[in-house]
This record gives sequence, structure tokens and C-alpha cells, in this order.
Amino acid sequence: MSDTSSAHAAPPPAAPGGELCIRTLAMPADTNQNGDIFGGWLLSQMDVAGGIMASKIARQRTVTVSIDAMTFRKPVYVGDVVSVHCSMIRIGRTSITIHVAAWVTRRKESSTILVTDGNFTYVAIDETGHPQVIARDPAEVSPAAP
Repeated sequence: MSDTSSAHAAPPPAAPGGELCIRTLAMPADTNQNGDIFGGWLLSQMDVAGGIMASKIARQRTVTVSIDAMTFRKPVYVGDVVSVHCSMIRIGRTSITIHVAAWVTRRKESSTILVTDGNFTYVAIDETGHPQVIARDPAEVSPAAP
């Protein structure tokens, strides 16, 4: 993956936010033909992390339906520790949108760098694969106005 930062991308936050959902090590088997970590591998790690959070919130099976606003900011190298953090953006009737951010810690360094982030939308489904209404926790629903 090459550095594709652009003037249109929002400036990266200084530190990870949200919930840590996955931490893994980038390995040589995860590289593309140029020796960089393959963007598809990183995207799959982010999708798994977002799916973990979506299923935790929905308390049922969820599937990915869209990925929006992906920004590949910096490359990932073999030996980087990849940490994927998630935070909920929106919860709808059957869907949940999660902001997913991948941060790395490079070898011999202690600071973290935001490498990729985007918004992933998941839909809750039943055993037959049909959309399922997400049960809301009563504490999440504000009381009706008198």
C-alpha cells in the first residue's frame, strides 16, 4: 500500500479513539507484489473488527452491506502491529454504521500512526438471512415527551 494522503482527507486524530476490537501483526504472507502489506488484507481486518462491534451492539448476527469514505493514509509494513478501533456512528432500524480506524505501531517505535479509516455499515439478519430489527436497550431509548 502506498501513501495516498490527499488534501481532501480530514486531518488524522492524534490518538486512537473508540473501542479496540482487533490487534494483530502484519506478516510477510500479507504483502502485495511490491512487498507492502496488501490493502485487501487490511480492509478485511477492519471489516472483522467492525463486525465484532456491530454484532455486540445488535446482539445478533450482522453482515457488511457497505463501506464508505475509506481513506488510505499511510502504508503498513511487515512487522507493524495493527490495532483496529471502532466507534458507532449511527444505529437504525436494521443497520448499524461503525467508524473503523486502523492504527499501527512500527518496529522500534512506541507511538501509533493512523493508516486507514472508513465507515462500515452492517445489517442485522435472522437465521435465513433476512434483515432483522435491532432490539434497542431501554436505556438507549429516550423517554417520550409528555
